[in-house]
Amino acid sequence: MTLIAAPSIAIQYSEAETISALAALAQPHRLHAFRALVVAGHDGLTPGTLAEGMGVAPSALSFHLKELVNAGLVTQERQGRFLVYRAAFDRMDALLSYLTENCCQGEACLAESRSPCPS
Repeated sequence: MTLIAAPSIAIQYSEAETISALAALAQPHRLHAFRALVVAGHDGLTPGTLAEGMGVAPSALSFHLKELVNAGLVTQERQGRFLVYRAAFDRMDALLSYLTENCCQGEACLAESRSPCPS
């Protein structure tokens, strides 16, 4: 289990939670929805706006959002008659930290002089 410290919250990400999060993202509609919520930032999106932007039926999107919520990657908040979904940035950061915790044995993974894209 890895301890990831955020400015005000420490999140423990276990191997089981990592597998759950990656499994949730391993489906095209869920990955697209999660990425759209990341782009939307802290304002989030309503299911209708998200479904329209993705070209997915709202009923199908509801199922996918539930899976992302269950994996802890997305939060849901009721605002009046509407639900607003947001990417759980702390959980996303914890997942990325867990995956890269021992990257390159603590060394920089890319040499400074090396360009990430071939010329």
